[in-house]
Amino acid sequence: MKATIKLPHPDILSQLPRPLLTWYQGQSAARELPWREEPTPYHTWLSEIMLQQTRASAVIPYYQRFLAALPDIASLAACDDETLMKLWQGLGYYSRARNLKKAAIVLTDTFHGEMPGDFNDLLDLPGIGRYTASAIGSIAFGLPLPAVDGNILRVVMRVLGCREDIAKPAVKRAVEDALAPHYPTGKDAGDLNQAFMDLGATICLPHGAPHCARCPLAPLCLAHDEGCEQELPVKQNKKQRRQENLTVLLLRTGKAIALQKRPAKGLLAGLWELPHLKGHLTAEEVQAHLDAHGLSVQEIHRLPDARHIFSHVEWQMRGFEVLLKNPDSGIVAEDNTPLVWASPQELAETYSIPAAFQYFLRTPAYNIRTSSGS
Repeated sequence: MKATIKLPHPDILSQLPRPLLTWYQGQSAARELPWREEPTPYHTWLSEIMLQQTRASAVIPYYQRFLAALPDIASLAACDDETLMKLWQGLGYYSRARNLKKAAIVLTDTFHGEMPGDFNDLLDLPGIGRYTASAIGSIAFGLPLPAVDGNILRVVMRVLGCREDIAKPAVKRAVEDALAPHYPTGKDAGDLNQAFMDLGATICLPHGAPHCARCPLAPLCLAHDEGCEQELPVKQNKKQRRQENLTVLLLRTGKAIALQKRPAKGLLAGLWELPHLKGHLTAEEVQAHLDAHGLSVQEIHRLPDARHIFSHVEWQMRGFEVLLKNPDSGIVAEDNTPLVWASPQELAETYSIPAAFQYFLRTPAYNIRTSSGS
């Protein structure tokens, strides 16, 4: 489907590649990122999936750890789900990891374990949209494909002085279609996309004043010329997140901690979590609930409150550390999910604990780090 949005001053777009490539390829300040050192199709794919919703600096240790454990598509396809989730622990948006494995299996079965160098074949893989397919195609295969993400949208809207709403898919597609005829092939294709990424990350910033004095596109930028850089891009406000109140229980006996597995579908599907109850309960209410479910409390202490934000929901969490007398029986969760008892070593090496619950594993009362990268 072709975009129906018409961008203002589209002739300016033909002038962007040369100054951007000169700036990116000639600057000593280009970001040094491990996936750029050896931009194979697998490395590019893995890094682009990890970089979704996540800052590059935060991704680096996860990327290095993941690649050390799963160095190629075949090893990713063969990886068991618990190991995969443990490697991904702390990055969030865990469906990305599941789609990586699904796509690796497709690649193993259909493409002899290799990434295809065709845009439509890439687009057919689980978890790969137009941006990721374009990034892989341009960086790993030299295809003339604009990888239109927030950085490119922000730069282009400012350069063109365009006030279209970048939250609209039609606007994103219009930018992609307008840029495509001006994209080079070969190494320059990938470099141009990475130049846009670096420009957006270091100069044409999303919050606060952009560093226009250092920008290679400043002479072409209509927003800079009109002094309205910080008014662009236009983006409609997201719907307000739903708020949920939870009481999280750090149940322990000795050094063993109680975990339960989340349902196979939905938020944080299939991951391990600390038992929790709906609402903000008092210590007395927690003890009464545990007693009623066959768990005898020896000591109970309040933990610091915590908050965790997902894309559409915000958890406001009250925590309690509970030392139990009889840990071998009882069910805590309201849905009767059974408990599993994990040692500190198992927490560190085996069980994947989402970041939402790690606040309570890092308290002075019971300091556990569930992985070196989280």
